[in-house]
Amino acid sequence: MAIIVFQHSPLGTPGRLGLTLRDHASKLDIRRLDLPLTRTNFHVPADFDNVEGVISLGGPQNVGDDLPWMQPEIDFLRETHKRQIPLLGICLGHQLIAHALGGKVAPMTQPEWGFPLVHQLPVANTDTLLAGVPWSSRQFQAHAQEVKELPPGATLLQSSEMCKIQAFRAGLRTYSFQYHFECDREMVQSFADSSRDELATLGLDPAAITAQADQHYDRFAVTADRICVNLAMYLFNVGRRAVA
Repeated sequence: MAIIVFQHSPLGTPGRLGLTLRDHASKLDIRRLDLPLTRTNFHVPADFDNVEGVISLGGPQNVGDDLPWMQPEIDFLRETHKRQIPLLGICLGHQLIAHALGGKVAPMTQPEWGFPLVHQLPVANTDTLLAGVPWSSRQFQAHAQEVKELPPGATLLQSSEMCKIQAFRAGLRTYSFQYHFECDREMVQSFADSSRDELATLGLDPAAITAQADQHYDRFAVTADRICVNLAMYLFNVGRRAVA
């Protein structure tokens, strides 16, 4: 059994989430969809044999891009949810899941970058996956598109000033986050350094993101680690515990 991880760029790795899952005895099967299909780099699985869970990570692509793996991944995410297999989306993955389940994704009026405050709705304060997460916390953002409308039946969990749908859950085992809680400090800097042109259009530069990280990263890391542990313990381990 393994957790299928869809990775869409060299920078968008599982980060701290991957380390936490491995510490909790999960096996990760990482699929680099942005690289050619080869004997050692598989793309979207053909079936759900031995699939313990699914994670869709971030990336520079947008929902609807004409890419050979885009629709197969969307279809796989939809079926993962239908089968009630643990499913997690982050940034692009968050948008892909929303789209797959009938939500609406579109460009933002202004991209969201840096460490803005994310606020939990009251319903989120009793959600096990967000136990120990402050009602308001700084989260690392790097996105120009957003989920405009939730999928039917989904529950909004968190919002920010610029992006209403920061996190949602759908059904029992599907959770989706716009922000990058998986990022460590090096990943934050790499995101900023690789996005100089986009940041310049916002009147920012990587130094501005570095300054925000200097101010907020330590507390962000505490909250991010809590989310990762909660996911490892209460989302991806649930099937394994049931079998045991």
